[in-house]
This record gives sequence, structure tokens and C-alpha cells, in this order.
Amino acid sequence: MFWIELALKSLLNRRLTVALTALSIAVSVALFLSIEKIRTESKDNFSNTLSGTDLVVGARSGSLNLLLYSVFRIGNASNNISWQSYQELSTDKAVAWSVPISLGDSHRGYRVIGTSAEYFDRYQFGRDRNLQFVEGKRFEQLFDVVLGSEVARSLGYAVGDKIVIAHGMGEVSFSQHDDLPFTVSGVLAATGTPVDRSLHVSTAAITAIHDGWQNGVKLRGVKGFDPQSQQVPEPETITAALFGMTSRLKTFAFQRKVNEYRSEPLMAIIPGATLQELWSMLSVLENTLMAISALVVISGLLGLLTVILAGLNERRREMALLRALGAPAKHVFSLLCGEAALIALAGVAVGVCLHYGLILALAPYLLERFGVLLHISLLEPRLLAWLAFLVVIAAFLGAIPAFRAYRQTLSDGLSLRT
Repeated sequence: MFWIELALKSLLNRRLTVALTALSIAVSVALFLSIEKIRTESKDNFSNTLSGTDLVVGARSGSLNLLLYSVFRIGNASNNISWQSYQELSTDKAVAWSVPISLGDSHRGYRVIGTSAEYFDRYQFGRDRNLQFVEGKRFEQLFDVVLGSEVARSLGYAVGDKIVIAHGMGEVSFSQHDDLPFTVSGVLAATGTPVDRSLHVSTAAITAIHDGWQNGVKLRGVKGFDPQSQQVPEPETITAALFGMTSRLKTFAFQRKVNEYRSEPLMAIIPGATLQELWSMLSVLENTLMAISALVVISGLLGLLTVILAGLNERRREMALLRALGAPAKHVFSLLCGEAALIALAGVAVGVCLHYGLILALAPYLLERFGVLLHISLLEPRLLAWLAFLVVIAAFLGAIPAFRAYRQTLSDGLSLRT
């Protein structure tokens, strides 16, 4: 079409101003897409902090409380589960696997988790991703410890280092298990989950270091665990447990069995459903990110409108000549609306490229520092529709200076101003 060719020539004639305007649109689009990506991926990461686990079992309390201390390592359990009850539930025909979780100790503010070696095979996050080791291997000896990525990075530990576990959760503790130090056997890869901020030992090791202790205090005159002993201690209680079912259809029946367990008050929660419930309580954060995304796009469009209006005064002669040569009003409108749409389209294209560049550059940093795992993927249809809508809105914004240009008289455009 004639107006498209004319619009392109006009844009090339003002290439520097147009390039800067398109760049501002591109930055707005890149920020919009990146914020949306972080928002959606954060929600997915949050919802998939624990995947592949059908039920989390703990002492009877609130479902959110059980989820917080067993999965996110926030808070403490109101009570423990007896080892006998855990073993009885684990042998149920509906159970495919189970992993115990023991909490209550720490190292320099980081949680220590007592569990089994099967934990490293069964714990999944994200989209059914398994734990990976970047250094060393899982614990094999009684006093081996496996570190999460953040623990190893922030404290500067490596395989072979010796560490001492403290009783309780304070960053500074006077109840140290310094008579039984642990040796780092492995370091896990970053996951973007609470695993990164955890130290993992065996449940037998948790029992061993508390031998001769009572209520967080080492008893005087009572001999503790002998490291030379070949007898591996069995725990009396655990904090919680992760369960996988032989069939998803058996999940609800087993959950009801746990909730009605008569030996002691227990409860079982479905982690995915409870995670969604917890995220709904944090909807303010999601809405804030959406509002920021909208403001970023609006600022880019306002910048486009400002540039076109500012340049209109310099182009008054051009508009007047077009009208003097017989260009109808629709051509003037088409020219300015087309220019705005072309600038927006170029900005969108560059912005999409910038978005993917930002994701590639920032993904490792965001995972390591903030635990946000970003995936490179095609734009969702929803986002493509928004980008197309942005170009349409830009074209409509071009109608504002077009209407103003149409109202300018020929004498105003062709006369000299003094």
C-alpha cells in the first residue's frame, strides 16, 4: 500500500529518533515479558517445590503448618511421629516408598535434616526433576553430611570438610554436638527449593548425636554414643515423612487411613493442593508483579505518543504538502497510525530478543541467589495476544497526532513563522 511505503521512507528519514523510540518500546516489552516470566515461573517453582510425592505425613496440626516445617523448613512441629507408627504405615500395600524426615538441629542457622539415603532418589522438584550432585556423593558412613548448594556456597565448604551440628535452630548455639563431628560427603546442585539451604544426614546419625542428651542438654555422667560401635542406632521418633503411592487412586484412601490412625494423632496432606492454598495467601505479591508489568507497558506507549507529538511540529510542512498535493484525510491518518504501528512492531521484535537474552544471562544468577528456576520456552499464546494488542494500541495512539495534523490548515503549514 502507498501509505506503508511512504511511512517507511518517513521513518528512515528520521532513523535516529525512530530508533530511540523503538528502543524504548523494546525495553518496555523486554521488562514486561521478563517480569511475567519471573512471576509465572516463581508460581510454578513454588507449586512444584515438592513434586512426585503423593502425601506428607506428620503429627496432627494444621495442613499449612505441616507443609511449612516439613517442606519449607519454616517453624517447628507441635509433636513427632513414633518410629513404630512410621514403619507400620510404610508397610501398607498402598505405599510404594516412604522417606523419613527428622528436624530440630542446625548448623550456623541452616537446618539439618535427618533422612534416609532414598531421599536423594525420591525427592523431586520442578517438573519432576531429581536431585543432582555437583560434588561428592550421598552419605554412606554414619557421620557423613550432604550439603545444599547455598550452604556450601555461603559457608565455603567442600567435600572432606569437618562440621559440627548444633542443637536447636539459632545461628549461634551453646549446645554443640562437637564430640561427634560430621564429614562433608557431597554437595547438591542448586534446585531453587529449601533443599539448597539444608544439610542432610541419616536418621541414625541424628539418633547417635542425641544419645545421652535430654531436652537439648547433654546429661552429665551419661556416656554418649561410641563412634567405634558397630551398632547403628534406630530412632525413636521422626518429625514427618514423605510417601509415594503405588497408584494415585489410592492416595485419598491412604490419607483417610492416616487421619483416622488410632495409635497416635496423625494427619496426611497432599502437597500440591496445600501449596496452591499457600500461594493463594500470597496473591498480593502476584498482583503487584502484574501491576508493575502493566505500568511498564503503559510507560512505553506514552513514550511513543510523546515522541510522535513532539515531532509533529517539525513535520507540519510535510503534512501541509501532502494535503496540498491532494492527499485525503484517510492517507494522513494512515500515515501516522502506520508509523506508530511500525515503530511498535519493531520495538516488540527487538524486545522479544532482549527478553530471551535477559533470561539466558540472568537464569543462573536468579537460581543461585533467589532460588527462581527459569526455563527457556516459546511465548505463551496469552503473551502473543498481548503483544499484538500493544501494536494495535500503538496504531490507535497514532490517531491522536493524526487528528491534530489534519486540523492544521494549509496556510499554517506552508507559511513561514517568525
